[in-house]
Amino acid sequence: MAIGPVQLIVLGFRNPDFHGEVIAELERLRQNDTVRVIDALAVYKDPEGAMEVEHLSNLTREEAIELGSKIGALVGLGIEGETGMEAGAALGAAAADAAGKVEVFNDAQAWDVLAEIPNDSAAALIMIEHHWAVPLRDAIARAGGYRIGDGFISPFDLIGIGLISAEQAKELHDLENAGS
Repeated sequence: MAIGPVQLIVLGFRNPDFHGEVIAELERLRQNDTVRVIDALAVYKDPEGAMEVEHLSNLTREEAIELGSKIGALVGLGIEGETGMEAGAALGAAAADAAGKVEVFNDAQAWDVLAEIPNDSAAALIMIEHHWAVPLRDAIARAGGYRIGDGFISPFDLIGIGLISAEQAKELHDLENAGS
């Protein structure tokens, strides 16, 4: 089975008020074969910056065992404190070495996800596979295409191209930034 494009999304929560809605929506997307959650972590930072990590997922037990903590390996985050962090970093390095890459990130590409999480807040790190994009990605590759870049577009940038109104952009922006 071909794996679809994989994306790491980091969401911040100033005052988390979870009721299971996020996991339920990810499960709905999984059931529709739109996305698959490869890994998900909740990171809590106390006012002094000490972290607590909780593994979240809508994977089956077998998938969780097979995939392990991929986010931990990617960002060098370990669930078992400093020992786990070192193990996560080692797994990431081994995966890069197995893929024939000398380094996963260089200094210019480094993204310290954990440093971006403010003290006295929480973050959800969700690694998803985009199942829906497999046929599109494969068609692009067959046509000789390749990815140059990607990113989410701000609602305010959509006004200029006439996709949404200024009022709609403000509503979307406010919704996206309600917790910040």
